[in-house]
Amino acid sequence: MASRSTSPTLRLERSLLRGGAVHLACADEVGRGALCGPVSIGMVVITLETRSAPQGVRDSKLLTPAVREALVPKVQRWATSYAVGHASADEIDEHGIIAGLRLAGHRALSGLSVRPDLVLLDGNHDYLSVPEQLALFGGHPDLRDDVPPVVTAIKGDMRCAGVAAASILAKTERDAIMTGLAAQHPEYAWAENKGYSAPEHIAALREHGPTPLHRRSWSLPGLDGPADAPVEPSLADAAVALGSP
Repeated sequence: MASRSTSPTLRLERSLLRGGAVHLACADEVGRGALCGPVSIGMVVITLETRSAPQGVRDSKLLTPAVREALVPKVQRWATSYAVGHASADEIDEHGIIAGLRLAGHRALSGLSVRPDLVLLDGNHDYLSVPEQLALFGGHPDLRDDVPPVVTAIKGDMRCAGVAAASILAKTERDAIMTGLAAQHPEYAWAENKGYSAPEHIAALREHGPTPLHRRSWSLPGLDGPADAPVEPSLADAAVALGSP
């Protein structure tokens, strides 16, 4: 459990809102490093009138499953609007992980009931904005042409209560998806490992091979040797994803 000193605040979010934005969307991703299943982006929208986040909101990785689940309805009532978007393993294989993050983020934007003026992303890379070269070729039908300006924040899920709240929504929804899929392929123990490279998951890959839900474009540790880590498509490969002719 996180200590009091790690409690995120709305300091950065309120600073951005005082800069002129009316609706700020705070976003975080879950599932980027998984071997299978979707990558998911959670978003919550706040305004200057939004009160402090519900007590206990932290980066979802610091919370137990029970605490995360209990916080979901509180976060949903607290936020002006919220949504979670997903990109499937097939889409990650076809387009690359960066474009998968973009697709999931655009789907989350489309699920909001208000259009944000600004987006605060966890991390140091703006995967949400569509690169200029994609517009030359036309994009995926789920890509929006009205993406708001984006601000990134390293360790935003630790520092920013809005980003932490978004991570809770993304984590609980993706975990529920993986738990539901676990019944189709019980040998991989997805209900426990949620598609990440836990020992039982790697052992099942060695014995049974990948399922259609695995990211086959990645180097899967159960098939490529026990020391291998999953290899994400490069940024260079992803640069033309969703737009190559």
